[in-house]
Parts: sequence; structure tokens; C-alpha cells
Amino acid sequence: MHDVTMHMTIERHALGPMANFVYLLIPRVPDRLAIVDPAWDPAFLLARAAELGRAITDIVLTHHHPDHTNGVEALLAAHPAQVHVQRAELPQLRGRGWASHLAAHAPGDLLDLGGGSTVQLLHTPGHTPGSQCLLLGEALLTGDTLFIDGCGRCDLPGGDAQAMFHSLHEVLGSLDGSVRVLPGHDYGPVPEATLGAQRKTNPYIGFQTDRDFLDYRARPRR
Repeated sequence: MHDVTMHMTIERHALGPMANFVYLLIPRVPDRLAIVDPAWDPAFLLARAAELGRAITDIVLTHHHPDHTNGVEALLAAHPAQVHVQRAELPQLRGRGWASHLAAHAPGDLLDLGGGSTVQLLHTPGHTPGSQCLLLGEALLTGDTLFIDGCGRCDLPGGDAQAMFHSLHEVLGSLDGSVRVLPGHDYGPVPEATLGAQRKTNPYIGFQTDRDFLDYRARPRR
């Protein structure tokens, strides 16, 4: 996928055994390159940066789980990038050796990639305490908060189903239906869809009360 939006190009690459999507954010200015959730194949990501003729200046994490972060060390060994995280993720990142690279963000912060390219960081807890989505104009990188026709697990350490309901219903619910959902995994029937389409087909984002959402989230599975 190559998509141009808000003064930058977004590349999507399917990598690894867990159907991850890793995104490259390529602004018009030639001296910046951001990688979202680098995992599984850092050699490919480094080679792609070299093809683009850019240093990796920014790494943005939607959350701390290893399947979204296991390529960070290899990228930092080659490029002294800043690693942008939601501040509630900091306790889970202790001991990873990234202290000198970490930039901790508050909900709603804007990440400026230069040349008019900005990313709004939306705090969307539920999958983890510091999960965040990235809003770039009409593109929304959702990590493990929202999948196509699904949402992230809430039963792992730090997960919170009630927080997930708030994130889906209040935070993402405030966005226009034309916004395109670009998830962190290829778990759905298509790799992306608009929020408007998801509001019709995704069973997790149509609930009006947290009780209904929690009951559905906790239903028995086959």
C-alpha cells in the first residue's frame, strides 16, 4: 500500500508470523522517516529506508507488546531515532534500554514530522493502558485497538474492557465516518475500511452502553 495524505506518504507492509502491518510515514521533507510498530523484519525496514534515501528519525509505538516492538533495538542500532510512546506505557518499557530514545506523550499530542506533516496521538486504552491510535488527516492507524470487524483483546495484563468501550465509543466514536481504519494486524476480510463502514459491520463499536459491550466482550467463544 502506498497512500498520500496530509503531506506524507503512508506505506503498509505485512510482516511476520502474526499478520502484522508495519507502517512507514514518509513526509515531504527529505530528512525524516517514521516507522510505526517496527517488528519481525528490521532488516527489511532498514533496507527500505536505504531505498528511500532516508534516515529513520522517528519510531512510533501504538503499544508495548513484543509483536509490535521486537524490531526496535535493531533499528536504533543503525539510526538514533526518537521512540514515541503514550506516557502510560512507560512502566511496561522499563529495562528495554530505550531510555535515551523515549519521548513520552500526553493524549492528543501532535507529532510534527516537518513540512506540514503532523500526527495526532489519540490515547485509546483498553488493549493496554497506554495504547494509542495515530490520526493523519483521514487515515487512522489503530494498532490493536480496532481491527477490521474486531477489536483488541482486553484479557492480557493491563487490559481493561471498560476502557476499551470508552476508547471505541467516545474517542474513536467522535471521528468522522470518512476516516480510514488502518489496523495493526491483517485479521479482517479486508486490510482497511472506513470508520463509517465499520460502524455498520463491526460488532464491537455499535454498543451504546458499557454493560452491553462488556457482556458481548465476555461472551463464550468456540
